Amino acid sequence: MVQAYILIQTEVGRARDVAAQISNISGVIRVDAVVGPYDVVVLTEAATVDELGKIVVSKVQLVPGITRTVTCSVVRL
Repeated sequence: MVQAYILIQTEVGRARDVAAQISNISGVIRVDAVVGPYDVVVLTEAATVDELGKIVVSKVQLVPGITRTVTCSVVRL
């Protein structure tokens, strides 16, 4: 399994709606609304890197209200 954190910036006032919609996506493990340069942080998990990429591009980035995402892959050191 591979995991990644997705750092999300939203339109003003849309963080709650974005977080709620993302929490229903298959492969999403955890969704937190946060303060700072990002509005929502999402932990995702998939069987392969390609599947993880599909979650980000085909599902998460299509949620209305998102203005920017940054994906950070988890590594095991």
